[in-house]
Amino acid sequence: MARDRRAAESRGRDGETQAAWFLRMKGWRILDRRVRTPAGEVDLVARRGSLIAFVEVKTRARGADLDHAIDAHRLRRVAAAAEYLMQRYAGPGDDIRVDVILIAPGTLPRHIENAWIG
Repeated sequence: MARDRRAAESRGRDGETQAAWFLRMKGWRILDRRVRTPAGEVDLVARRGSLIAFVEVKTRARGADLDHAIDAHRLRRVAAAAEYLMQRYAGPGDDIRVDVILIAPGTLPRHIENAWIG
């Protein structure tokens, strides 16, 4: 793996850890991390009460790059992966949503709730 790719992978894992702590501070319980499905990967699965969030975490080296970190294609992939995972994590009466957390050095995490409505 190229050095730049390894650095990006490491930055991404660090961002997922930061996002998990951020969610915990907001009262969420992390159910799982880096869950792979045939449709793609979900970075975090979190629960707060009867709400299950499938969370895509995007980490960038610069805060200015966060505005372009997520797009409809990526959200569709996460939503498709969430479809595979709903039975594993959600029970009767649970609400489901796809969230995004954007991370960059020197900025507070930005939590976009219900980012995908499909």
